[in-house]
Amino acid sequence: MTGMSMPPPGTAWMGEGPATGRAVMRGSGRAALATAQRDSGGWPLPSLVLVALDLDATPLLLLSGLAEHTRNLERDPRAGLLFDGTAGLDEPLTGPRLSVLGRMERTADPRLRDRFVARHPEAAQYAGFSDFALWRLRPERAHLVAGFGRIRWIAGDDLLLPATAWSELAEREGDIVGHMNADHADAVALYATVLAGRPAGDWRLTGLDPEGCDLRAGGATARLPFERTVTTAEEARAELVRLVRRARSAQPA
Repeated sequence: MTGMSMPPPGTAWMGEGPATGRAVMRGSGRAALATAQRDSGGWPLPSLVLVALDLDATPLLLLSGLAEHTRNLERDPRAGLLFDGTAGLDEPLTGPRLSVLGRMERTADPRLRDRFVARHPEAAQYAGFSDFALWRLRPERAHLVAGFGRIRWIAGDDLLLPATAWSELAEREGDIVGHMNADHADAVALYATVLAGRPAGDWRLTGLDPEGCDLRAGGATARLPFERTVTTAEEARAELVRLVRRARSAQPA
């Protein structure tokens, strides 16, 4: 396989359960959305959408009220999202992908809107338009294919992290991300170039969660998983410090 930066042993990619499913979702900035086409007897309509994730891995979508898929959801909230984790593989069918089934609902939570725009800065141009609304998918079950013959269903409640794992971190995420971008841009650059193997650029942290952090430079993105799950701001800071130490030690002398 080529072109795919795999996390070190012990991270979320190594299993074939809920953690692997979340890793596939968190590594994707877009997904295929399937809705029931309202004027065709319920035939599935696939659409390409941008997606962000809440700290618990709930998928978030910013949708236009003029779009066919939005009109479909207003009539039937059932939906499916396909997350593709096979990018860069010589044999894509050996890589992971996750189909999440659930019901979509609108949300006006400003924290979730901010999280979506942080992941997709271009959305700031239209996020405030009256015909756009933020939606979230409430997973009911998910179908994980981790490779040939490695297939399983995951219950919706198992796919998402419990509130105890992320609620405290959510209150401080903005402070941590802002501090890293303002005062530790050199560390963020090392995360992307050394640990994630991306080209040099104006890399910024766009979000973090109990399982890792997201980075962006222009249109390029990267996902850096943590080696251990964090639930508090203090644990997150300790993990970010440990990661930059690992990055510096990995640099050529």
